[in-house]
Amino acid sequence: MTATLERAERQAQTPALRHRLAERGVDRQLLLLVPALLFVVLLFLYPFFYGLQLSFAPEEGGPLASYAAFFADPYQRGTIWITLGLALPAALLNVLASVPIAYRMRGRFRGKRLLTTVLVVPITLGTVLTAQGLLNFLGPAGWFNKILTAFGVDEPARLVGNYWGVFFSLVITGFPFAFLLILSYLSGIDPTLEQAAATLGADWKQRFRRITLPLLAPGLATTFCLAFVLAFSVFPSAVLVGNPAGETRVLALAAYQAAYEQYDYSLASAIAMVMGAVELIVIAVVLLWRSRLYTGSTGGKG
Repeated sequence: MTATLERAERQAQTPALRHRLAERGVDRQLLLLVPALLFVVLLFLYPFFYGLQLSFAPEEGGPLASYAAFFADPYQRGTIWITLGLALPAALLNVLASVPIAYRMRGRFRGKRLLTTVLVVPITLGTVLTAQGLLNFLGPAGWFNKILTAFGVDEPARLVGNYWGVFFSLVITGFPFAFLLILSYLSGIDPTLEQAAATLGADWKQRFRRITLPLLAPGLATTFCLAFVLAFSVFPSAVLVGNPAGETRVLALAAYQAAYEQYDYSLASAIAMVMGAVELIVIAVVLLWRSRLYTGSTGGKG
């Protein structure tokens, strides 16, 4: 009899416990997160921590020998500024160029789908095809220099095999991502806010500066961070349309050479950790600025 009462009491307590856990968001639906957690652990956390410990395990010297070797060599250390000099302007240009186009395309007009398709086509090309196109168009014997020659310009313009070739590649491949993100942010801003300002006599410049831009600024910061990360990891373009031994020797290329040409995996891991640290510093600065911006509702209510 006592065992039966205890069993009944446990059965009564189980639904109550499940109910309390469900109120706190703990239920069987959390099992749906398991595949995502495994993906993050296997493809991000494990490689990251493995590379981190490898960077502190050089064949010679102390735990910090690989970092010391990197920062003591001006040729290696300079890759930080080269990469920043490519990624920051490219990300900034992509964001700034996307704003007026996305702002105009927010409304309905004929040919909107076609124009959107044209603007996002570079996503399907990839960096290799983009680089090949730049070589064919902007190379010494490309169409652009042939046009200049037809107009009497003797010396061809050097737009590939240097900084500009990589910069153009980053802009072409990064613009669609920035454009789509900013278009989605702008679509989330209630147009009645601008309509109300227009009824009070504000022109389009005043409406954009005082209403749209403050509401869009947090989205611009997030878009810049994503565009910067995409540009900061540049590798194929730096080799194909840049000068990998000089002005476009970026951090990713330095890590590759340390790993697969010098076979110094500790140094390569240290360069990768430096690369990640620089990215985090830039993102932290941008997000700190973002935290001081307007973070309320972008709709007409709230």
